[in-house]
Amino acid sequence: MEFDKPVIGGPCWAELGTSEPAAAQQFYGEVFAWRCETDPRPELRGYAVARLGDAAVAGLGPLYRPTQPVAWSVWFAVADVDKATNRVVEAGGTVVRGPMDIFDEGRRSVALDPSGAAFQMWQARDFPGAEVFNRPGALGWVELATRDVKRARDFYTTVFGWSVNASEWYTQWGTHGLDFGGVTALHDRFPADVPPHWLPYFAVEDVDATTEVALRAGGKALQEPTSVTDGPRIAVLRDPQGAAFGVYLAGDEDPRPDGG
Repeated sequence: MEFDKPVIGGPCWAELGTSEPAAAQQFYGEVFAWRCETDPRPELRGYAVARLGDAAVAGLGPLYRPTQPVAWSVWFAVADVDKATNRVVEAGGTVVRGPMDIFDEGRRSVALDPSGAAFQMWQARDFPGAEVFNRPGALGWVELATRDVKRARDFYTTVFGWSVNASEWYTQWGTHGLDFGGVTALHDRFPADVPPHWLPYFAVEDVDATTEVALRAGGKALQEPTSVTDGPRIAVLRDPQGAAFGVYLAGDEDPRPDGG
């Protein structure tokens, strides 16, 4: 990710919805050295902010609906969430929840793209989002997995105005001239039951060591540590409750996971 603070149109926060918040806090504390602070407001049902030192880096919360999957979600910063939500509908997406005010922190909307991949939009007020990016333990890249790359490009460029930098193997997203994520095609090497989704990648100092810590803590490796051609070393992991996330070698602002 080529910026170090939230920008309009770019990812600003990653949030875990989990069936076991306390266990998830322990797991990610071991993997990323996060210190989790639980919000005391009863309306948030134990929502916690994960911190590196004093810097907010991610959110961990309970499942709010019986049908909600255990998963990470990616938030994108917008100037006006109501207008952005209207663009989602006009472009063929679906609104799941919102727009709604979240106390004085901001205004949020939850949506699905035309393929069913979930994402969130955030109009900041008191809370802009993550306070650091690209540092070990912090968000550094986001990737959409989809079976229809062309439709995804049409949808997201319409909703957010993203730029597209596409090669034969991989499509990258950008905003304000800065790349922040990409697209991987869910082709035959992926199981048929893997749904379209957004995957956050967190920077780490050592991909292999982090994977070993995650495995000892009860996680699984969906993609073993591997060095991407012309890119960094990466791995895709799953926490004990079933949420997938990626890790990549810190210092590479553009992880370029191999979509081929």
